[in-house]
Amino acid sequence: MSNCVAAMREWVSAVIVKYNFCPFARKEVESQRIHYHPSDAVSVDEAVLDTLEQCRVLDNDSDIETTLVIFAKGFNDFDDFLELIDLANALLVAQGFEGTYQLAHFHPHYVFADAEPEDAANYTNRAPYPALHIIREHSMEQALAQYDDPESIPENNIRLARRKGSRFWQQLLQHCTNATDK
Repeated sequence: MSNCVAAMREWVSAVIVKYNFCPFARKEVESQRIHYHPSDAVSVDEAVLDTLEQCRVLDNDSDIETTLVIFAKGFNDFDDFLELIDLANALLVAQGFEGTYQLAHFHPHYVFADAEPEDAANYTNRAPYPALHIIREHSMEQALAQYDDPESIPENNIRLARRKGSRFWQQLLQHCTNATDK
């Protein structure tokens, strides 16, 4: 297992599941249905093609619930990553994946459009590496239908992130980044 995969696995466990940022993640972690795909892509075109290929993998493997495409070599600049997100979303539509998959995104320097860079709320989308999360829309719809007040999830996450503070999350993210194969 590569270091980027180990770091992202640790992040999913130590942040996303432990602090319940995604109330649906624990089930997939425990059933080992998350695929961690380390991508060698350094250009937007390569990254989008790799992401589309992972959609095809999901099409052909129902044992995988969701995929994190991890960019360990590229997209350290957050603005470059935003360009990747825009093109990847457009090509999902163009390739006929709209309504089948949606993308969530994470980055070590993630900043929400209406937030200051030092706002602890940004840590709800900060990860050890830039990553695109391919989510099966049908599964997400089913999970949301069974969850009381799904609209409160982002608000609760932001409240928790701010209560814990940036320093706490920064240290936790650093711990995940330093994770090695176990």
